[in-house]
Amino acid sequence: NLNCLNSSKKGAATLRSEQAVTEEEMILNSLSLCYHNKLILAPMVRIGTLPMRLLALDYGADIVYCEELIDLKMIQCKRVVNEVLSTVDFVAPDDRVVFRTCEREHNRVVFQMGTSDAERALAVARLVENDVAGIDVNMGCPKEYSTKGGMGAALLSDPDKIEKILSTLVKGTRRPVTCKIRILPSLEDTLSLVKRIERTGIAAIAVHGRKREERPQHPVSCEVIRAIADTLSIPVIANGGSHDHIQQYSDIEDFRQATAASSVMVARAAMWNPSIFLKEGLRPLEEVMQKYIRYAVQYDNHYTNTKYCLCQMLREQLESPQGRLLHAAQSSREICEAFGLGAFYEETTQELDAQRTKLSARTSEETGEPAEDTSGVIKMAVKFDRRAYPAQITPKMCLLEWCRREKLAQPVYETVQRPVDRLFSSIVTVAEQKYQSTLWDKSKKLAEQAAAIVCLRSQGLPEGRLGEESPSLHKRKREAPDQDPGGPRAQELAQPGELCKKPFVALGSSEESPLEGW
Repeated sequence: NLNCLNSSKKGAATLRSEQAVTEEEMILNSLSLCYHNKLILAPMVRIGTLPMRLLALDYGADIVYCEELIDLKMIQCKRVVNEVLSTVDFVAPDDRVVFRTCEREHNRVVFQMGTSDAERALAVARLVENDVAGIDVNMGCPKEYSTKGGMGAALLSDPDKIEKILSTLVKGTRRPVTCKIRILPSLEDTLSLVKRIERTGIAAIAVHGRKREERPQHPVSCEVIRAIADTLSIPVIANGGSHDHIQQYSDIEDFRQATAASSVMVARAAMWNPSIFLKEGLRPLEEVMQKYIRYAVQYDNHYTNTKYCLCQMLREQLESPQGRLLHAAQSSREICEAFGLGAFYEETTQELDAQRTKLSARTSEETGEPAEDTSGVIKMAVKFDRRAYPAQITPKMCLLEWCRREKLAQPVYETVQRPVDRLFSSIVTVAEQKYQSTLWDKSKKLAEQAAAIVCLRSQGLPEGRLGEESPSLHKRKREAPDQDPGGPRAQELAQPGELCKKPFVALGSSEESPLEGW
């Protein structure tokens, strides 16, 4: 990276008289990541999650950007080391993983944020800086969800705010800072803006060669990117060439030369087939998709995100038999089966479950929990995964229906929270027999569902999983054919947590986490 270091020193020396950032600060923020002569996976909403980033690295990308993540959402997150997946997770208060990364990409992943406030931006940068290689600010997204909060392309009309955000980040974080912009209506205004941006001390600037109002069908302005590259001392990363220029690996270099940029950032061409980065040429789509699915399962990617990314790869093949299977899939298991990876899914999930059980047992030993008298409690190492069940069916509902049919007292749940890590465990009592999962869970609701699963499985009863029949639930629906689907009874079934009263023993205060996102 000697060329990168020399370039950074040159840029700092050139700008020393014009900016408050010192040469030492420039080097500190540029040493860990070089932006010269790089192939880069662009930040793409819903696409740039961990499986896609790892796949791009496999195929030759040098740097990968995560999808844009909003500062207000990130500052609520807690950093969690996930020992089961060997990842670092940034988890929202509702237990949803907002950003997941791993050691494999540690020196090559750039965290892109959406922000309109310098202090919030710095708070997010400091939260993630030990787990990423660089920090980027999105200043080019033209979509309303970004611009309505003053973020994305909305920042282009407020150079003062741009300067404040970038200067604050450069001075306040130990990682190189970059930004991604679109071009302005006039070349003069564009060059004036990028020179002001360079003076903040950022390590590089990515330029999408279209105006804010332009879309992919509009031609990319290679000549404007070239003018920016000729004007600035820092690396310029060219973006926006997928539609007109980049269909194969050799096209990436052609686009770089056409723009005189230091590096090229690829978006949609990489979304369609991440092997675009492979020097030897594109790999067959079936092979690429299977490799993506394996990463998705190994890193517990939510099936809806996996499905979305695969649909972008299939494109015109969505009406093929395999495309129809993918469209119908409602779980990671079904996606794997559609691509002939059913055995891989079963093997991988069993390994992950075994690892969870092992870690749970170790945690119990390390926390020094009292040895309770658990005689008579039937235990299994299970967890409730919302993704494995239909929208309005849960194990607790199945158990309650079974008790009603058998004329038994309704189940009673006793739930405790462990103060040391704020996890929950629940015991359900049915017909004077107690059932409990040995795995602790993130919320009271999840723990109760796990206890219900133990009871149902020990009795050999259906628990409502996708593909299972639950006669009692279906029977109740048939008995009331004229019932309004949106009526009170339907709402009751949709909220299993309200079906029965149960005691909750609080060993530590915590808000319940909803199941959304699981």
